[in-house]
Amino acid sequence: MNAMPNCFYRVSVKALVLNKTKDKFLVCKESSGYWEIPGGGLDWGETHKEGLSREIEEEMGLKVKSLAENPCYFLTGEQSQNPGVRFANIVYECELEHLDFKPSDECMEITFVDAEDIKSMKVFGSVVRLANMFNPENHR
Repeated sequence: MNAMPNCFYRVSVKALVLNKTKDKFLVCKESSGYWEIPGGGLDWGETHKEGLSREIEEEMGLKVKSLAENPCYFLTGEQSQNPGVRFANIVYECELEHLDFKPSDECMEITFVDAEDIKSMKVFGSVVRLANMFNPENHR
């Protein structure tokens, strides 16, 4: 990735995939051992639907069944793995066709979590931010 000036954010689209009771969201364990929200960097000229569908396919080998038109959360912060690099994650509620994913370096395991669950997990800052903002009542 090219170095970005201090005034720029790395913009990523992320999938809020909920469990059946809609009180927990999906995270993926990367080869680094950290857990992350599925999704990734939005390529130049892509819509959120194109970018998120591409990222889910690349990382998990899965197809998106439905994707919200509007974001449900917006997260910003500093990348824990790259101090000084800021990120902006735009989170869209998303439904996948199924959860029989194909493991990759970016998704070796999956699990559903809430704010309590992640206390004992090695997670990226974006997961902490989402867990702190996540309100199941907004997704009924």
